[in-house]
Amino acid sequence: MKKRPHDKRDPYRLRTRLIHGHFKSERWDFDHHIIPPISASTAYRLGSVHRGAQGFVEFASEEAEMSGHVPIYIYDRLDEPTRGLLEENLAYAEGGETAVCFASGMAAISAALGVTLKAGDEVIAHHTLYGCTYSLLTSWLPRFGIQVTFADLRDQASFLQAMTDRTRVVYFETPVNPTLELIDIAELRRWIDEVQAARPSGNRLVMIVDNTFATPYCQRPLALGADLVVESLTKNIGGFGTDMGGVVVGPHQYHGPLLMFRKDFGGVLSPKNAWPILVYGLPTLATRMVNQQKTALRVAQFLERHPKVARVAYPGLESFPQYELARRQMVSTDGKFAPGSMIYFVMKGDEQQANRAAERFIDYIADHAYCITLAVSLGQIRTLIEEPYSMTHSALPDEVKRERGLEPGGIRLSIGLEDWHDLIDDLRDAFEHV
Repeated sequence: MKKRPHDKRDPYRLRTRLIHGHFKSERWDFDHHIIPPISASTAYRLGSVHRGAQGFVEFASEEAEMSGHVPIYIYDRLDEPTRGLLEENLAYAEGGETAVCFASGMAAISAALGVTLKAGDEVIAHHTLYGCTYSLLTSWLPRFGIQVTFADLRDQASFLQAMTDRTRVVYFETPVNPTLELIDIAELRRWIDEVQAARPSGNRLVMIVDNTFATPYCQRPLALGADLVVESLTKNIGGFGTDMGGVVVGPHQYHGPLLMFRKDFGGVLSPKNAWPILVYGLPTLATRMVNQQKTALRVAQFLERHPKVARVAYPGLESFPQYELARRQMVSTDGKFAPGSMIYFVMKGDEQQANRAAERFIDYIADHAYCITLAVSLGQIRTLIEEPYSMTHSALPDEVKRERGLEPGGIRLSIGLEDWHDLIDDLRDAFEHV
């Protein structure tokens, strides 16, 4: 018996929806499949020239997307069912009308910027960003005639000083990688709207938010005023460290342009990578985040008390400078505080002392710890540690890193699903050898 179509009035919570997805999807017939099958065909049998021609007419067409019939699949790079199912569920999780998946988080960021910018436009970005995003903005966008200005998007004066008539995109992460400072999305939306009110209607500002650290379990930027959300599916949404991917989520108006960008630039998520995220990653996101957050708070409290630690940044700590904003913005769909699973802490001492201490601490963990792994990714079931200053954020010049709060003695910790007692034991052991 077919289940009834999705109705937003249904009382099912996000945790349940991530497991079961939509009640009905035109992508596949679920009458017999409990687990959606994986597609493994790069091309699709069309049956007639007319059907092939109609498929190209309908590709990236908003009218076809809204018609509710099964898509005409032609070629994997255009569209295919496994990835399409994942996109439907990701759009629901983020509260968006549409989602388009890409081969990596950076491919998704490139697409979000690619469909909202053209030569001569300008971007305002928060002054602290993931190293590869910084490199994209400073090394590649200028080649395409797009200029980038960095500002402190927590400060309205800094935001307004960076604004020009050519500004088209405001881009940031929240929480910021790796320092975990927060950008107030709703407040920044108000600032943008005030600027927008004085502009011609066609000169629209677009807010793009990287939600990778928070995930849609902890925070849904679209509901707070963002225009587009980008996520690295490689991280918490994928969850197991086995598959790369990225997604852009937003209103229907971006669906066609994002599909065309993916078709022409080729950064497509393969069905073999989409399937594990659809079947294992997204359905377990809520369960994993609930447990990881509990552990993260205990580990952060341990670090905060340790005499060799200068400071700890974790949105769940009452000592976190933006704790009230975190309580207001980082909330699960059932209204619970959801501060995430990422911790950033800095070793004590002057810059050189802290740098040496951090290096010895991480090296000791790499050689001796059982349940903490030295690796540059995050959001996995395994706890991962790294030094952003010399690793993930090495693309930023030293003076820029120092100006933006990245210290040589800073350590990023991504909490996994291990027992918190074991994690603290491994950390305590490493501290004793610094």
